[in-house]
Amino acid sequence: MTADMPEVTRSKDGRPVHHWRRDVVELAALFTAVAAADAVANLVGHGPDGPELLLVSAVLLVATAGFHTWWARRHTHAPPGTGDPDTGARPSAVEDRATSGPASSPDGSTLWRMRTTVRDEPGSLAALCTALAHARVDILSLQTHPLADGTVDEFLLRAPAALPAADLTRAIAAAGGSSTWIERADAHDLVDAPTRILSLATRTALDAAELPLALRQLLGRCTIRLLPAQRGRDGGEVPVEGAWDGTLLRLRAPEGGVITVERPHLPFTPTEFARARALVELDARLGPRVPRGEDVLTLAEGNDITVSRADTADLDAARAMHERCSPRTLGMRYHGPVGDADRYLNHLLSPRFGRTLAARTASGRVVGLGHLLWDGDETEIALLVEDEWQRRGIGRELLARLVSMAVEAGCDNVYAVTQSSNTGMVAAMRGLDLPLDFQIEEGTLVITARLDATPVRSHLPYDSHQ
Repeated sequence: MTADMPEVTRSKDGRPVHHWRRDVVELAALFTAVAAADAVANLVGHGPDGPELLLVSAVLLVATAGFHTWWARRHTHAPPGTGDPDTGARPSAVEDRATSGPASSPDGSTLWRMRTTVRDEPGSLAALCTALAHARVDILSLQTHPLADGTVDEFLLRAPAALPAADLTRAIAAAGGSSTWIERADAHDLVDAPTRILSLATRTALDAAELPLALRQLLGRCTIRLLPAQRGRDGGEVPVEGAWDGTLLRLRAPEGGVITVERPHLPFTPTEFARARALVELDARLGPRVPRGEDVLTLAEGNDITVSRADTADLDAARAMHERCSPRTLGMRYHGPVGDADRYLNHLLSPRFGRTLAARTASGRVVGLGHLLWDGDETEIALLVEDEWQRRGIGRELLARLVSMAVEAGCDNVYAVTQSSNTGMVAAMRGLDLPLDFQIEEGTLVITARLDATPVRSHLPYDSHQ
């Protein structure tokens, strides 16, 4: 995937830089045209050769317009296009975002991730490497994904900043590459594939909630969903070893459901399918697990509470908190009949769907729950604090920690769904000091927070005990 980038891109504060020479030329042309038009008008009105002069002025006007068009195209700073018809490469959303920022690293180079398919025959990879060498492109890493009728080569490249992505894909196409896909990379991609896979396996082994995130980082931009047991596309059950169909993977979840992984445009390879299946099998063998560290927080009035991870083992304590909450508080949280609140808890507390934090008193009673839920390729945040413990900073503390978890997980944004009258949730979201987007429809308020690279810190002093 590629976007056709101009060879020179100049911007300041996100806006194009205008050149004073171009402005002066256009202004002079405008004044010249006005003066000429005035002179011609006087001659046509008072001279004997009016028609001839009118024809000459029309010719001059057409010539001036043609010159202006040529000048404007020669000095344009139009944004990059959406594709390259010569190479057949597909556009990339990541590429579009990358081209709006700095064009290169401080050393004058650009990192690219690129995939291309070549014939499985001797010399095909050498032809690609030779083409990249002629373009002064350095190959930092290479992975091969064998196919039945060819090979997918995945490169991490360092290219001159002045080399457009379109030129790079043209060179690959001339060397025999097809179905080329390219996007801007960053320093995190410099970690070699075995190290990255081992790191993801370690994260999954320590925390069951990491499985969807590990799959997303393993396979790139994709949508991951955990669904109840269902039939495959061919009408049969999804086999134990999973199923692979182009841009869609189906894997057996440890609980008996189905994990679906879908990626637009870029088909999965057998190697990627095998890696994803191995990660799910590791998760199934290790069984349910949640880190049990906790933090002790001191509230403004001096009471101590603990904040720690929760899962389905805390189902009874969560139901007991529901019984102590008022109908209004439960309605603000679940947006439906109060009697249905308990049936959501098993899903919310499952580490397969996200992470849950619980605030507990010194006696162990749960007085607050915060959920970070993986919703496909989006992330939802939800809070519930018992009435007696509201307005003491517990919700704000849970929210700050959940957002920090989202930042560490690499999420671009988080959203909260609540009622427009829930001023407490609105205040807590505003207290994050993050860019917020508010959307309201029929009394339902959706607040989206755009996350930056700095984790949101706790607003309360606390002593940490791991």
